[in-house]
Amino acid sequence: MLRNLTVQARRNMSLNGLRWFSSSFTDPDLFKNKAFIDGEWIEKAESFEVRNPSTQEVIGQISSCGSEDFQNAVNAATVAYDTFRHTTPEYRSQVLYNIYELATANQEDLARLITLETGKPFRNSLGEVAYSANTFKWFAEEANRLYGSVLSATSSADRQMLHVKRPLGVIGIMTSWNSPNAVVARKLAPALAAGNACVIRPAVETPLSALALGWLCEQAGLPAGVCNILPSKSCKDAGKYLCSNPQIKKIVYSGSQQLGRSLMMQCVKDNPIVKKFSMELSGNAPFIILEDADIDKALDDIIDFKFGQYAQTCANRIFAHKKIYEQFAARLTERIEEVFHLGDGFDKGVTHGPLINVEAVERISAFVGKAKQSGARVLTGGSRAEALGPLFYRPTVLADVDASMEIFHKEFYGPVASLIKFNDAEDAIRMASNVDLAPAGFLYTNDIKRAYLVATELKARIVSINTCEISNCAISAAGTGNGISKYGLDEYTETKSIVLEP
Repeated sequence: MLRNLTVQARRNMSLNGLRWFSSSFTDPDLFKNKAFIDGEWIEKAESFEVRNPSTQEVIGQISSCGSEDFQNAVNAATVAYDTFRHTTPEYRSQVLYNIYELATANQEDLARLITLETGKPFRNSLGEVAYSANTFKWFAEEANRLYGSVLSATSSADRQMLHVKRPLGVIGIMTSWNSPNAVVARKLAPALAAGNACVIRPAVETPLSALALGWLCEQAGLPAGVCNILPSKSCKDAGKYLCSNPQIKKIVYSGSQQLGRSLMMQCVKDNPIVKKFSMELSGNAPFIILEDADIDKALDDIIDFKFGQYAQTCANRIFAHKKIYEQFAARLTERIEEVFHLGDGFDKGVTHGPLINVEAVERISAFVGKAKQSGARVLTGGSRAEALGPLFYRPTVLADVDASMEIFHKEFYGPVASLIKFNDAEDAIRMASNVDLAPAGFLYTNDIKRAYLVATELKARIVSINTCEISNCAISAAGTGNGISKYGLDEYTETKSIVLEP
């Protein structure tokens, strides 16, 4: 199997297109490098490389779509939508349930794709696939619960007012690389459940996981044209096209705040219609540990969430009460040095893989360097692990970080935890909220009164108390739209009001 080969063996092996990698899969058909448009797999003359960030080897050449391809996909989705929107909720539910079963049956192959594209440990990739599969299952169930309402008019005994939910049309979806299977599932599943058609542009670093979901949709019986997946080496061009096309009724985006703002401006500037827009943005989520917290539980969750998923999550700042600060810092450092093992995600015993690209490594190196110059102490890590490869960075704990440092304010995805000391709960709330955006916040305390105070006052869309379990279909995603949970279908429908007087 692929994960039993050494890193050096994979580096030295001569690749022949996709054949060597695909032969390592139980079902090689999951390994797609062509665009999926109107139910057809289309190879383009122009392509781009996708590399394994652990080994730097080329996984494959992926077809790169241009404006003509996007227009063809939008046209196909528009035609398909006219039929798909009239299908029954029961029909859409069954298709989504089919995708769930197929994802579950192919979970190891799907996880291999994630680890190949991102470098994250294989066990983490398996967890991501399970979450994605359950997202399709959740919306297979929600498809039958597209509720409206009926009200009696206050001005007439006979007049009735009906509110019914209707799909929006063709949805343009652009996704990030850090959870390449899950982030597509969170947007595709509710869109299909509501009866929409989709045109998806996956992240340039991780198109294979998205294309594999296209194959699952095809096998599940989803009609041609309802789901279209178009890799493109130019995020800017793809975003501009989707935002300016009036046939696209809604843009759904996950990624950086900077690009999210740019896409919103394009929708306003270059479009003859007013589009709906939902964003799941990166940010700078805080962990807050009060003096009465269960420190063991907080440590476990920080190891699992902050440093999980190969440490490329949005939780970077850890606020510890002054009474427990030094103890907590020492124990976190000890845990990291004892437990963490860097390496290729397929290798046995590896807990953390590489960063996604050179830009990420350079960004983190610069933040840590500036923090050190400003007085931060490096308790562990603080440098690249170049012997393992150019994209490896050592898990790092910085002490004595404060709001004067750039790393306190900036979002980044990498294995660096900034420890910040605070005096009381009000002090923690003030400092933790001193950022542009915190998509989530985490609080550890055994005082329910203070827990409620912090949860209500903290500047964060999601607040999790004494747990880091926020990746659940029942919980709304962070951003300008809910995306999932019981409110998920609202983001992909419009409410039509009908006034009826017999």
